[in-house]
Amino acid sequence: MKPTKKIILTVLACVIVLALAASLTLNGIALAKQSENARSLAAMQSGLNELQSKQDSQFASQSGMQAGLADLGSGLKDMKTDVTDLRSDLDAARAERGALQDSVSALQEGVSGMQTELADLHETFQSLMGQTEDPAQEDDVRIAGQYMIRSTRPISDAYLSGDSSALSDKEKETLDMASKVLEQIITEDMTPYEKEKAVYEWMTQNLQNDEGLLIVIPQTQADCDNPYGVLKYHNAVCVGYATTFRLFMHMLEIPCMVVHNSECYHSWDLIQLDGDWYITDIYSDAGNCNYSHFNMTDSIWGQDQSWNREFFPAAEGYRYCYACMNAVDETDVYHIPAAVRELLDSRGTHLALRFSGSLEEQEAQIGEQMLCNIQSIVDNSGEFSQSYFSWNWIPTGDSYVLSVNVVWYNEEPIDPDLPEEVYEKIFEAVDEAFGDLEQVPYYDDDWQWGGAVG
Repeated sequence: MKPTKKIILTVLACVIVLALAASLTLNGIALAKQSENARSLAAMQSGLNELQSKQDSQFASQSGMQAGLADLGSGLKDMKTDVTDLRSDLDAARAERGALQDSVSALQEGVSGMQTELADLHETFQSLMGQTEDPAQEDDVRIAGQYMIRSTRPISDAYLSGDSSALSDKEKETLDMASKVLEQIITEDMTPYEKEKAVYEWMTQNLQNDEGLLIVIPQTQADCDNPYGVLKYHNAVCVGYATTFRLFMHMLEIPCMVVHNSECYHSWDLIQLDGDWYITDIYSDAGNCNYSHFNMTDSIWGQDQSWNREFFPAAEGYRYCYACMNAVDETDVYHIPAAVRELLDSRGTHLALRFSGSLEEQEAQIGEQMLCNIQSIVDNSGEFSQSYFSWNWIPTGDSYVLSVNVVWYNEEPIDPDLPEEVYEKIFEAVDEAFGDLEQVPYYDDDWQWGGAVG
């Protein structure tokens, strides 16, 4: 072989070797690159997986948020519905409140109108009564619009001094009549209380109320509010009783005042014995003399009347209170019915029972209930139909006194002393108008009371 060929073969071999080496190198590089790419791809896949996981997590979170938002939206919708309902209720409540306010306003206007009418009525009544207010004075007070409380001091002073020269003829006649009464009923050995009691008994037994029946006799009606008319005609209104009783007391040198009530339609007396004041209302006891209104205390009389207690002295004495003076000691409230029955059977007028110590509340209730039941029986009993039964409890500090009072009415009317021929005309007139009516008993003999104590 020629050297040139050998060289060429050698060069080709070198070239082939170099090509193989280069190929191997390139393959290695490619393999390395592929390996690197594979790693990169794995890393990218891992990143993608992580990203997918995050996306899934975010999607789940978004789904939860969407569900929460959906729930929130539903709740807001419900709240909106509730708010709408609440607004509707509020509107209805406002409407009702408006209607109520209108009703209240109308009621207030009505009350205001009634108050105005009552004020006008009170003013009219006071005008009719002759007084616009309760005067803080004893005399010169008009009662019931027509009767005047007037002082009788000149007459009593003339009696005590023995000099009547300054009196008018009418006052002198009054003094003469009053003096004759005292001569009949008063003795020198009497105590002031006994003198007062004697005057009370004479007045309640010998005088009668003037309730307008005698207006046909001018002089009687005109003077029934003063001692002259009371002593001359034996007819009186409350003012006449009060001023006549005060005249007698002043003549006997016993302190006495005439008291009028706050409404100026009634009057009575306030008398002082041994430093204590007592209330006596002869008008209320006229005709029965049962001492139910004799020497009372403010606490007793205050249940029926009101007066200016700041002007008039307080009546707080018990020593000469008739019920307290004549009370019988008692310990058992269940004895009350028997005691009252005995009083009624004897046609008595007054009973007083003293319960010493403090009366227990239950005992007081028992006593009160029995008295109410007794009153029911008395009011519906034919046997006691001509009676009026009443009572009150008097606290005396160390005891309680039960005062029971009975008023007995006359079964026959008081004889007005009319001529016989007038009586005949009366009977004829009544018989002509009512003679055809059948008369029946007022009460059934078989009637029985069905109540029970308790």
